[in-house]
Amino acid sequence: MDAVTDRVPLGSIPADCGPFLPPTAPLAMPVQSLGAAPAAAKLGFSPRLLLRRLFVIGGAAALTAVAACEMYAVLEVGGLTALEGLVLGLFVLLFAWIGFSFTNAVGGVAAMIGRSRSLGIDPTAPLPPLAMRVALLMPTYNESPARIFANLQATWESLQDTGAIDRFDVFILSDTTDADIWVAEEAAFLDLRARIGSDRIFYRRRPRNIDRKAGNIADWVTSFGGGYEAMLVLDADSLMTGSCILRIAAAMESHPRVGLIQTLPVIVGGQSLFARLQQFAGRMYGPLIAQGLAWWHGPDSNYWGHNAIIRTRAFAECAGLPHLPGPKPFGGHILSHDFVEAALIRRGGWAVHMVPWLEGSYEEAPPSLADLAVRDRRWCQGNLQHAAVLPSRGLHPISRLHLLTGIGSYITAPLWLLMLVAGLLTALQARFVPPDYFPQGFALFPTWPSQDPVRAAWVFIGTMAVLLLPKLFAYVLVLGDRNARRGFGGGIVALVGVLTETLIAGLAAPVMMIAQSGAVVTILAGRDGGWTPQRRGDGSVPLGQTFRRFLPQTLFGIMLGAAAFAISLPLFFWMSPVILGLVLAVPLVQGTSRRSRLLLRLGVLSIPEERAPPPVLQRAQQLQRELEARNEEQEAVVRLAASPTLRHVHYAMLPNGGERAAGDYHPDRLVARAKVTDAASLPAALGSLTAREKAAALGDGDALARLIELAAAVEQTR
Repeated sequence: MDAVTDRVPLGSIPADCGPFLPPTAPLAMPVQSLGAAPAAAKLGFSPRLLLRRLFVIGGAAALTAVAACEMYAVLEVGGLTALEGLVLGLFVLLFAWIGFSFTNAVGGVAAMIGRSRSLGIDPTAPLPPLAMRVALLMPTYNESPARIFANLQATWESLQDTGAIDRFDVFILSDTTDADIWVAEEAAFLDLRARIGSDRIFYRRRPRNIDRKAGNIADWVTSFGGGYEAMLVLDADSLMTGSCILRIAAAMESHPRVGLIQTLPVIVGGQSLFARLQQFAGRMYGPLIAQGLAWWHGPDSNYWGHNAIIRTRAFAECAGLPHLPGPKPFGGHILSHDFVEAALIRRGGWAVHMVPWLEGSYEEAPPSLADLAVRDRRWCQGNLQHAAVLPSRGLHPISRLHLLTGIGSYITAPLWLLMLVAGLLTALQARFVPPDYFPQGFALFPTWPSQDPVRAAWVFIGTMAVLLLPKLFAYVLVLGDRNARRGFGGGIVALVGVLTETLIAGLAAPVMMIAQSGAVVTILAGRDGGWTPQRRGDGSVPLGQTFRRFLPQTLFGIMLGAAAFAISLPLFFWMSPVILGLVLAVPLVQGTSRRSRLLLRLGVLSIPEERAPPPVLQRAQQLQRELEARNEEQEAVVRLAASPTLRHVHYAMLPNGGERAAGDYHPDRLVARAKVTDAASLPAALGSLTAREKAAALGDGDALARLIELAAAVEQTR
């Protein structure tokens, strides 16, 4: 590792840096029809897998039926009113949701105890040989170059340690629209090549990010996909070990009908309390949940969009995404493309597997509740779009279930809110509305509006048990694994972490319920949420911004508390967890977006990857610190003017060398060229350009030449 590190000093850019892209190897990627199913080979039938699915789905249905009967008995005392009927219906839907999660967790226990594994991937076996060529794809959109290139270098060096580096190439696929970040990416790309001493890392930026990440990957497939049997798709925060990559690549090579293998990314690098909570929850409960999914999904698993290897031919043949009819937010290109791509690959007769027991796959989490809400708004729109994909012809039933669960993960929020309001109105009706003991028509007995409080308490206890028992299962499994127990700091420290995470997650749940309900409502009303880059690292949010964003939760919490208190004090205490979380939304967001030094000192919420960091993670963190220290933020034109090599490379990588192609009348480019031509100085030119126009100017040879000329004039006057 040291030899690799010391080859070339950080910051050096060689004059001859080789080709920026390999020769093209086009691969056709036809757009798929959702209305016609293609002919596809069928995968083998497994009776054992059928029994597992009957257990998970049938078990959830049985639990829901029992809970529905008990809830009906609670509400039907004296007859079922319309409001009580609404509460019952919502309860059944929502209990089915948590019941499904519960039976999946039970399946996870069975999988972990039985060490259920597919594809013959054994993490303890010697590293397998690999013959096929694999491309590592890193799509990026306005992300910090230091973070991206540190992770890429650490991953590359880890692959070198396996001895199979000659089977891999790396592509940085930029959709960046910020001109300063764009040029910083180019400089970081050249710097990375110099540091690792290889020209098999390539960079390409699209002038227009058509169809976003899905379009970015599709553009690579149709340009270079024919040269690689498989592609490993990363995300801007992805980090993987060479061992993990080599094992899933070899598994794909040895199973010719496998189209996709998804790893379980472990969340690492959390700095704020909120990020550490997600990190702890993902590491403590995530393996149980993912093992359960793999246990009953089998070859019909899902795709989470990154840290997964995909057979290039299967992807090209099956996963060309159509545009959905109608206007945004439901029409247009598919936002949450990963679920749909997995469904289409499976429809084409290729197996899709998940391998959650294979370690060495990492990612990061949003640093604050506010950032999670922003990301959730985007994911919500993408998942609701799947309603238009559900009727597609030829999808496997499990693939349809994946799409339904994606939709349900957001639809349940307004359902919880509606049930909460309906329950409160039921209590208000019983407290303040005079009962109609003798309604019109013959009645042998009077109608008494009433519920069974004792049975209601037992229904509540049962519901909470189904909701929380998976966490207990995960904790017990950690206790039973000596290495895992030590990694979490011991049984007592791990238990404190579970209780801390459960408490704060319980307070945050109603806050996110309101946020997700608002997202669903605005999306259904036709409002497009756009696509903003995710913040990483620091989670601090200005108090004023937090107050404005989470004021609706606070006001709703106050109203809810006042209504509950007006009905009865016991009801107020019964609803206090929801009321408290909503009323304290602003301090909750502020408090969890900062570091908790006390918990850090005590080791609470720590994970094995913190106590014994894997070498690839240590290396990535070291590189990120070095890159951030050496590379200060710099304006793009000034950076290009100061470096002839970088300027030469920038021009060389522009489509058509920066010349306007025939028929290109894009207004940003034409306006930018005119503004730059008319400007008398560099500050005047840059001040007149919008962000989109500046990026267009840096992609236009004439406009860029004028900007460089103005920058040189500034330098001469100094």
